[in-house]
This record gives sequence, structure tokens and C-alpha cells, in this order.
Amino acid sequence: MTQKEIHLANRPKGLPTMETFHFVEKSIPELKENEVLVRTLYVSVDPYMRGRMIDAKSYIPPFKLDEVIAGGVVGEVTESNSEAFSPGDFVVGNLNWAEYSAAAAKDLRKIDPSIAPITTHLGILGMTGLTAYFGLLDIGKPQAGETVVVSGAAGAVGSVVGQIAKMKGAKVIGIAGSQEKIDYLKNELGFDEAVNYKLDSFKEDLTKAASNGVDIYFDNVGGEVTDAVFTLLNKHARIALCGAISSYNKEGQDVGPRPQSTMIKTSALMKGFTVGDYAKDFPTASADLGKWLSEGKLKYEETIVEGFENIPDAFLGLFEGTNLGKQLVKVADPKTAK
Repeated sequence: MTQKEIHLANRPKGLPTMETFHFVEKSIPELKENEVLVRTLYVSVDPYMRGRMIDAKSYIPPFKLDEVIAGGVVGEVTESNSEAFSPGDFVVGNLNWAEYSAAAAKDLRKIDPSIAPITTHLGILGMTGLTAYFGLLDIGKPQAGETVVVSGAAGAVGSVVGQIAKMKGAKVIGIAGSQEKIDYLKNELGFDEAVNYKLDSFKEDLTKAASNGVDIYFDNVGGEVTDAVFTLLNKHARIALCGAISSYNKEGQDVGPRPQSTMIKTSALMKGFTVGDYAKDFPTASADLGKWLSEGKLKYEETIVEGFENIPDAFLGLFEGTNLGKQLVKVADPKTAK
């Protein structure tokens, strides 16, 4: 029995292309003790993976050349050498971009499809939801009546940030890149305002929307969008640095206005983070997110591309802003009726 895998073919300079990826056919792995064979159902593609394609020190090791790429996967157990899992169980973990993965049981988490769709464990109930939760609540600390601005607001993380901020009584302004996304943020998610950064009037529109300044900025984008927000910071503003997708494909150093004088004048706090910083608190956050979702206080959107062969295309689409909400790739249907 063979299966397909996707390997890193080269370290891209600038925007990755299809030549960055190499499809390889390999044998389905045999299991060792306490391992589980997982058939891939859904694959998550995420902007942070671009950073792992370069050979540079970071918070997570780079992908290795000519080896399989890995990321968030929801799958179905087909074989098990572990008492913790049985064939037919649905699981989530950091697994290979492959049709099948052999994984240590300790690296998998069983999910209950009766509580929420299994895809939510790659999005609103997974790493993206947790990222929004911790970045906003621990760094931003929103208070009723404050103004929260979110860049990349229609993405998987930003859309959750805005909804939690509304639950805390804040005024929420989203920044996105199309009229469709602006309408979604305001009409579906209840954002107070939303502005399109691709319009020539972006800075004026943002200034008008944030007429009382910005108390909290949740940054998924960086670049000129963030430069514009920084001119509106209030005294004691808090900035949660989650991502900088505008610069991920730039060659050389990203250069822009220096923030130091603005931050001194406003006594602002700016803190970078990754969701792994909060690992010990995942159970509490997951319980809160699950409760809010079941109560209808959180909504989510998924953009799902079908076909294992389309994983690279879906990943590249992240840098064009083609997705609304969480970008996923459906690889297969479950064999087990649950």
C-alpha cells in the first residue's frame, strides 16, 4: 500500500511557488509500540508555515529540505498499537502533509464529533481560536468601552478576536481587504466598524472609525497597515503581535517607521507571542471557547478546498487573501459513521 506525501523541494525566496513543493509516493508507514495510524481527513494551512520554509532560528524549527511538511491535521484512526485509541476514533494533531501518518499516541488528542464539527478543532476550537483568546485577553486585557482594532480581521484568528472583544463590551474595528469581508465582519460577526486597507482612503477611513483612538491593537499583518494604526494609539494602549503576513515573503529586512517614540509618548505596551506560550492554560481556554460556541456567542467561517493535490494551492492563497475564516483542505471523507 502506498500513499502521497508533500515534501519541501527548496527554500523559497519571496513568494513560494508550486516548485516549492514536491509530491512523493511512499509506503504507508508501519506502526511501532504506542503508535497510531491516522488517515488524513482535513489539513490546516497557516501563514506561520511560511517562516518554517527558511533556514533561520525561530520559535519552531524549520522544515527540512526533501522531507515531508507537517501541520495541523484532523484524521481518523485506522490502526492502533495504543490502548488510548481505537479504529474509527477522530483525532487532531501536528501530522504530515500525507494521506496517512504514523503518530505517537501522546501527540494526538481524541475529538468528539457530536459536540462540534471535526473541522472546528483546526480552527475556532483549535490553535487559531486559542491564539485569539490568549493574545486578546492576556495582552490586550479589553475593558468595556475601549476601542479594539484587529488587522486580518476576516481571517481565522482575527474573526475570533473581534467577537471575544465584543463580548467584553469593547468597540471593535476590523481591517480587511475586500468589500465581501467588510460586509461579513459587520453584518455577520457584529463588528462596529470595518475598513478596507486596499482603498486609497484607508487611513482616512480608519481615523474616522477610530474617532476616539485605539486602546488595543491585535496585529496579524504588520507593514503599512500597522503603521497607520500606530498613529491612533491612546495612552496606555496594548498591542498584541500575533503575525506579520505582509512581510513573510519579502526578501531582505522589512523597513518602516520606527515605533519607539510613539510608544514612549503613549506609554504603550507591545508584546509578541505564540500560542505555545500558554500551553498550560489550554484546557481552560478550550472550555471557554467551546461554551461560547455552544451558546451561539461565537460564529466561524471556513474556506474548504477539496483534494490532497490542492494543499499547495490553498497555502499560496493565504498570501492573496482568498480565504474567509479558516483555510482548510479536505483530503477524504470519514469511513466511520459517527
